[in-house]
Amino acid sequence: MRLAWNSFCLDFSRKTYVMGILNVTPDSFSDGSIYFDKAKAVDHALRMADDGADIIDIGGESTRPGSETVPLEEELRRTIPVIEEISKKINIPISIDTYKSEVALRALESGASIVNDISGMRFDPEMPKVIAKYKVPVVLMHIKGRPKNMQKNPVYDALIPEIMDYFRISIRLANKFGIPENMIIIDPGIGFGKTAEHNLEIINNLSQFASLKKPILIGASRKAFIGKILGDAPAEERLEGTAAVVAISIINGANIVRVHDVKEMAKVVKVADAIKREKII
Repeated sequence: MRLAWNSFCLDFSRKTYVMGILNVTPDSFSDGSIYFDKAKAVDHALRMADDGADIIDIGGESTRPGSETVPLEEELRRTIPVIEEISKKINIPISIDTYKSEVALRALESGASIVNDISGMRFDPEMPKVIAKYKVPVVLMHIKGRPKNMQKNPVYDALIPEIMDYFRISIRLANKFGIPENMIIIDPGIGFGKTAEHNLEIINNLSQFASLKKPILIGASRKAFIGKILGDAPAEERLEGTAAVVAISIINGANIVRVHDVKEMAKVVKVADAIKREKII
């Protein structure tokens, strides 16, 4: 698989790509408030690029379990100046992590070139139009419920088939609005309306999603299920657990890994890629 647009190209036959997380929020579960200041956010983005990030993913609204929505103007205030500044200084794709079409539109106008939508384009009916207009890749994530209530006893009759059906519907929606098949990335949504056991099942069965013939993104970095496995370890003590999830996800079919700790995970990715491909890259 290969994804080419504007001046960018992601060749998934060559390597697994690292997406570095940049939360410009005061309340994200792991790094809330650390990069809320514009200058610190820009510096961190540049550092992640130097450390091996292939994509920078910028979000202005925390979607942690139980989180409240952020007003449109506030999300724009947090993200757009950072995107404008970063896009002048690095030549790698910038992703906007939002489910609001107006934020996506303004971000794409300001230098972003990927839309990462946790709702699979379900929360805002205008989102598919924006993505189709700008001809950029979209990450369609699976979520059950909304961030505020998604972790209140999520139940599935058949986890993997239900997520697959969700993706098929989202892909048809994308096609309806003219988003090309080769501009779609899927993300099974680790921790978004899933128990810890659901997350483990997804990672263990990731290869099943390959039948959709779309690049697969996994975002498990520092998440609560890793802490649970490690005896309720806090977010800052989940580095090794995240590394294990990243490596296994790559072996099972992940094409992009979304991570906080870029320098460390870039090394994990390199080794996992070498093992999977039986070739030192």
